[in-house]
Amino acid sequence: MATAPPEDQRRLLEVQALDTRAQQLAHQRKTLPALTTLTELDGRIADLRASLVESRTRVADLKRELTKAESDVEQVRNRAERDQQRLDSGGVSAKDAVALTDELGSLATRQAALEEIELGVMERLEAHEDALAKVEAANGELVAEKTRVEAERDAGWAQIDAQVQAMVSERAKAADGLDTALVTLYEKIRTQRGGTGAAVLNGNRCEGCRMNLPPGDLANIKNAAPDAVVRCEECSRILVRVSGVKTGAAAG
Repeated sequence: MATAPPEDQRRLLEVQALDTRAQQLAHQRKTLPALTTLTELDGRIADLRASLVESRTRVADLKRELTKAESDVEQVRNRAERDQQRLDSGGVSAKDAVALTDELGSLATRQAALEEIELGVMERLEAHEDALAKVEAANGELVAEKTRVEAERDAGWAQIDAQVQAMVSERAKAADGLDTALVTLYEKIRTQRGGTGAAVLNGNRCEGCRMNLPPGDLANIKNAAPDAVVRCEECSRILVRVSGVKTGAAAG
């Protein structure tokens, strides 16, 4: 059976308490409420991104369509102006004048139809630009909220990290000078048993696994030398006998 000074065994509980607190802080760091909020925001932003891309693409397509419609109207208008100028000049024959007049009529009809198309595109573009503005506003709000929550997360992390840093120093002081073999055993058990390597023997119960020890095990512990490093038969953790905590009569 391994041995270590009783005082070192009791001090080991201080180390364990600090290690437990460090575990709790690590858990808190991974489970900050801000992290859940950020995951939700990322999902909402991702969902909105598809609508944003689709809306921007549609607006861009309609702008190109409007440019073409405006160009078509302009071409007809220019042709009509040239024909009108020729007609007004008086330098054309009667036959050409009739042809120009007929063409002006056709161009007027064509221009009206193209302007109707142009107006329809403008109306659709306006509607899509309004829709895009709303989607972009919603996206902007989500991005701003994400930035705010990221700052909240970073502040939470900084606070936890500061506590961890202070605890590292405190833990080093608590472990300073402890029996090397005892610490090595503790670290091995702590790694194997989910972070708890040492626990108080409280009456007949191991506070590590919260199980009641059989009378025979308690008798062996009671008869063990003060410097003996005793372990729980149920969970294998180091059992620390603390002054004032009964292990014999209390077990009955």
